[in-house]
Amino acid sequence: MLTIPFLVIAGCGDGPAGGTSSPAPVSTALPSTSSASASSVSQAPSSASSRAAVPTPTPPSTTPVRSCRSPEFSTSEADGGWSDGGYYVHNNMWNADEAGPETLRACAYDNWYVESTQPDSTSVKTYPNVHKDINDQNGKPFNDYSVIKTTFAGRGPGVGIYDVAYDLWLNGVGDGDGVSELMVWTENLKQQPSGDKLATYTAGGSTYDVWADDDGYVAFVSRATQYSGSLDLKAMIAFAIGKGFIPPNPTVNQIGYGIEFCSTGGGRARFTLTDFSVTMS
Repeated sequence: MLTIPFLVIAGCGDGPAGGTSSPAPVSTALPSTSSASASSVSQAPSSASSRAAVPTPTPPSTTPVRSCRSPEFSTSEADGGWSDGGYYVHNNMWNADEAGPETLRACAYDNWYVESTQPDSTSVKTYPNVHKDINDQNGKPFNDYSVIKTTFAGRGPGVGIYDVAYDLWLNGVGDGDGVSELMVWTENLKQQPSGDKLATYTAGGSTYDVWADDDGYVAFVSRATQYSGSLDLKAMIAFAIGKGFIPPNPTVNQIGYGIEFCSTGGGRARFTLTDFSVTMS
């Protein structure tokens, strides 16, 4: 992704409502890659609001079986990343002031893993992800597409505080006037999105609670954990437009998938990705 000033608004765990990270704003330049959500998570465990039920992870049925034994790329740099097959794999430790160590190892854009050690605190620290930039992040109008579909397979560690999620940027990338962010949470451990639960969406046998705030942020939170599958992103964007959560016919600038780490409980934890694709026509 191009250089993006990124505003960090809030935290997770039992932290204050708001966005995806620390109480103190963090601006980070992120070349050729995606950032974690600008207004993604305002957590809800023990003492927080109980508005959102936290899905209980269930065993996957069709998770692709792959391993990355001989990585083509490895980085422990906060902004380290790798281009492969028209996608960008990014370590993206965007809240570097609070983040612990993290190492990403990739065999391909759709076969990589990250080992992360994050303190037991409530701010979002990192969003390691793979993403596709559309028209060098300048984007193209939503109505130009008849198909925007994706496949995924990713599994969080089952410890700490995190969400595994798609991150779509519309009408721009990062914090800025008129920019919208749409997330799809496929796995969730002890987090709650920003805003309020305003709708319910069902497709492909899965039901999502749809959250939105007043700053252009929308999150489709799956009620059941999805370790793998496919999504019709065009239908989800159209639903959000129809509800008035995002403006009509936005440009589609970036589509990514990864994990937002708040905490690993102080120990090392692994996120593994074994499938990712985006089809647009």
